[in-house]
Amino acid sequence: MFKSLFAFRKPLNRRTDLVLGITGFILFLTMWEITVRSGVIRPEFLPSPVAVVQAFVNLFVERNFASDIVISVSRVWFAFLLSVIIAIPLGLLMSTYRFAGAILEPFVDFVRYLPVPALVPLLVIWFGVGETSKIAVLWMGTFFQLILMISDDTKRVPVEFVESGQTLGASNGQIMRHIIIPAALPNMIDSLRITMGWCWTYLIVAEIVAANSGIGHVIWSLRRFVKTPEVMAGIITIGIIGLLTDQAFRYAHTRLFSYLRR
Repeated sequence: MFKSLFAFRKPLNRRTDLVLGITGFILFLTMWEITVRSGVIRPEFLPSPVAVVQAFVNLFVERNFASDIVISVSRVWFAFLLSVIIAIPLGLLMSTYRFAGAILEPFVDFVRYLPVPALVPLLVIWFGVGETSKIAVLWMGTFFQLILMISDDTKRVPVEFVESGQTLGASNGQIMRHIIIPAALPNMIDSLRITMGWCWTYLIVAEIVAANSGIGHVIWSLRRFVKTPEVMAGIITIGIIGLLTDQAFRYAHTRLFSYLRR
């Protein structure tokens, strides 16, 4: 049993994987509780897990936190889907026609290294303080990373696959639809999963700009009153949503590409 747990590069069964994941969370919460009870850190800076849970409940009861969650999820998914719709065609174009890659890659590389928070003042000047600027922040943090990942995913398709299609008389469009996209799709789904996580990391930045709703707005407004349990409850909410989203992507990947495991 224990030997199989520590086997080098060997997969675990789903039940063991789940048990170990839950155990990790339990150990984390236990260490958190022990640290708080020891008095090493004052409760104003690190409240106990119980206090955070109570604050989490109070957010739903007193602040209508559910509506803020819905608003934030809508913003993230809208910006993410907008990035996907634009990035996938451009990424495919960049990887299959080198002239397009030569034109676009230097610019994309330049922009993706720009810190998104530093661009917030510009985005506010361009789009105002409404919903558009918040979507723009999330989009900027996602699109330029995703387009290069999609391009790299399609570049990894073996040349032999493409040459086989050409030998059989397939057109460029047929090679794209029936060879390149199906071969690259498993890696593309993984790229979407990763960039979705990045999109969530920019939520706080997006929702502190003249916002009156959303998880980021709640966190930013409560920190002014040093309500640490509520702030941590908001942060943990983002973590829970991110975990559920990530697991949904993993499950979809496993179901769609079960042949990879075999």
